[in-house]
Amino acid sequence: MPLPITLFYAGIFAIFALLLSFMAGSARGKSGISILHGDPVDMKLAEKVRRHQNFLEYIPMFLIVFAALEVNGVPSMFLYIVGDLMIVARIFHAFGLHHDNMGHIGRLIGAGGTALLTLVCACYAVWLSANALLA
Repeated sequence: MPLPITLFYAGIFAIFALLLSFMAGSARGKSGISILHGDPVDMKLAEKVRRHQNFLEYIPMFLIVFAALEVNGVPSMFLYIVGDLMIVARIFHAFGLHHDNMGHIGRLIGAGGTALLTLVCACYAVWLSANALLA
């Protein structure tokens, strides 16, 4: 079964992941640091690496549930709204993640939005599954 909506967002998120990877890799090349170590640690490099890692920790799980929702016939408008909001959340997170400011508004919106959107999708998936099992 084709998943055109998931395909679209998977493509967008893959480009986003590559951009974050390029930014971290470029910083590694400029600093000559392959793995974060030493004293002092290059915190700007650490931020770029952490942005990429955080993205890779959360987006695959989101896309799996997102695809499952699409396969199970969730309205496309819901998927587009959630997908667009996730793009916005991840942009906020990328600009808001700073080693010296845990409470940066971008980080709060990004992390909170990512968690909330993933939770909404997960709960919707569980609800659909429970309804199917009880039918």
